[in-house]
Amino acid sequence: MILVVNLNASLDKKYTLNNLEKGSIMRALDVHNTPGGKGIHVANVLNILNENHIVTGFLGGKTGEFIENKLKEYNINQDFVKIKGNTRECLAIITDDLVQTEILEPGPTVTNEEQKKFLNKYTSLIKDCNMVVASGSIPRNIPKDFYKNLIEIAKNENKKFLLDTSGELLKNGIEAKPFFIKPNKDEIESLTGRKITNSKDAIKEIKEFHKKGIEFVVISLGEEGSIAGFNGKFYKVTIPNVTAVNTVGSGDSYVAGIALGLQKSLPIEDVLKFASACGTANAVEEETGFVNKNIVEDLLNKITVTIL
Repeated sequence: MILVVNLNASLDKKYTLNNLEKGSIMRALDVHNTPGGKGIHVANVLNILNENHIVTGFLGGKTGEFIENKLKEYNINQDFVKIKGNTRECLAIITDDLVQTEILEPGPTVTNEEQKKFLNKYTSLIKDCNMVVASGSIPRNIPKDFYKNLIEIAKNENKKFLLDTSGELLKNGIEAKPFFIKPNKDEIESLTGRKITNSKDAIKEIKEFHKKGIEFVVISLGEEGSIAGFNGKFYKVTIPNVTAVNTVGSGDSYVAGIALGLQKSLPIEDVLKFASACGTANAVEEETGFVNKNIVEDLLNKITVTIL
C-alpha cells in the first residue's frame, strides 16, 4: 500500500471565463468544484490506476466535509485528522486562451494538539504501507521542518519516502535524505543559485543530491522532458508533443506514476516512462490530477528514455 500525505488540502474552485479584465464584473461560463491539494491529486491517480493507497492529512469545517464526502464518492481511501480550522479554498480562472490564473489560500491554523494527533496517525498508518508520498505545501503555522520529521519516521520504519515540495520545505526535507525528489529547473536554481542550461548542468546537480544520500532524483525541464539519476546512471526522458488543456496536476500525476512503478518493482526505465505517461495524460484532460488509463497506455509507446 502507498501512503499519501496531503497536509494542506483544498477545495479547488475552477471558473471558466471568456476573458479576465481587471476591475470589471466578470460572469463565469462554468464552475467546477473538486477536492484539491497535490497529495489528493496523487491519490486520485493511484485510485484510477487501481493501486492500493490511503491519503491522510488535515481536514476541517464545511470545506473539509465536502472534500471527505467527495473522496468517498470517488472511492479514494482516506484517514484524515479533523481540525477546528477550516480547510482552505483555492480559485483557478481559465480563459478562452487556456491561460490559467490561480489564487491560493494559505491554509488553516493547526493546533499543536492536532499536529500531535497527525504524527500518531502517520506513525500508525506507515506500518502497513510500503512507501510514503508527501506532496505540496503545509498550513501556515506548521514548522518548516515537518516533512523532515516525517522522512525520519519513515526511514526508521525502512520505508521509501517520495518528497514533492519546494522552497524551504524541500531544503529542510533534503537534510533527512528522502528516497526521491523531483524539483524542476527553477526550484533547483532557487535552491543552489546555479543556472541549469543543459543536460550536463542537470546531471551535475543530480550528482550533488546523490552525494547527500538521495537515491532517485528527477529534474523536470517542462516540455523538454526531464533528466533522471538513479543507481549511478543518468537518463534523458523525452515526451511526445500533445495539445495541453490543463497542465495543473501533471507533476502530481507524474509522482503517482513514480510511486506505482516503484511499488510494482518495474525497471527504472519503465518507471520513468510510466510516470511521464501519467504526467502527460493529465495535461490533455480538463480535470486536475486526473488521467485516462487508455491514454496512459497509448503514451507509453511514445516516450523515450535514453541513458546518458
